[in-house]
Amino acid sequence: MNPVYTYTKGMVPVETIYCPGCTHGIAHRLVTEVLEEMGKLGSTIGCGPIGCSVFAHRYMNVDMMECPHGRAPAVASAIKRVHPDNFVFTYQGDGDLASIGTAEIIHAAARGEKITTFFINNAIYGMTGGQMAPTTLIGQKSTTTQSGRTVEQAGAPMRISELISNLDGAVYVERVALNNVGNINKAKKAVRRAFDVQEKKLGFSLIEFISSCPTHWGKSPVESMKQLEEKMLPYYPLGVYKSPEGGEE
Repeated sequence: MNPVYTYTKGMVPVETIYCPGCTHGIAHRLVTEVLEEMGKLGSTIGCGPIGCSVFAHRYMNVDMMECPHGRAPAVASAIKRVHPDNFVFTYQGDGDLASIGTAEIIHAAARGEKITTFFINNAIYGMTGGQMAPTTLIGQKSTTTQSGRTVEQAGAPMRISELISNLDGAVYVERVALNNVGNINKAKKAVRRAFDVQEKKLGFSLIEFISSCPTHWGKSPVESMKQLEEKMLPYYPLGVYKSPEGGEE
């Protein structure tokens, strides 16, 4: 009998600490599964900063570097320049990438650093206490916006894929979602394409994963997926925002 599903060698066979309904595990699987299929597990270096992504090194079966909060793109840039033939990626949450590390991600993309960034957008600070992130939706409650985020108080949520795609050094930018089988399959294709861009040394690539955070959203896993579809996706449309062929797709 041919197996329809096997455990990727790219993941360490241990139980994760992520909350029920969290999509970090899915993103981990996609990244490492693609690396296994490309034969790159032994020549890949991942950079994980503070946030829920700080635990990625426990589960991804590749060399990992722990980075200060928000600084993963700077660390990854240095690693890639020293080891240009290795795959180098960052794995970052929205509080990390879109707030504390805004300068690092923008300048890494502007320079056209030949790295890949995987950006988990669940519209909240996860590990550090459920505070409002730059991606938190209008009206969404958090520990720092207990009556809901307002434009007057915090401005509009940042759309990172659209922002990064405007930089000349960014070659490939796509926003995907992890809420159903169809979107997960599309997300895997995006991960593969991002690594293809890096393998060809074309420039910077970013994959944004629209994700859930049931704990800090105050919802069940099922309710969180519904909120992702009804609230997140209308504001953060899926699609390719920049491709090596030029422009949007």
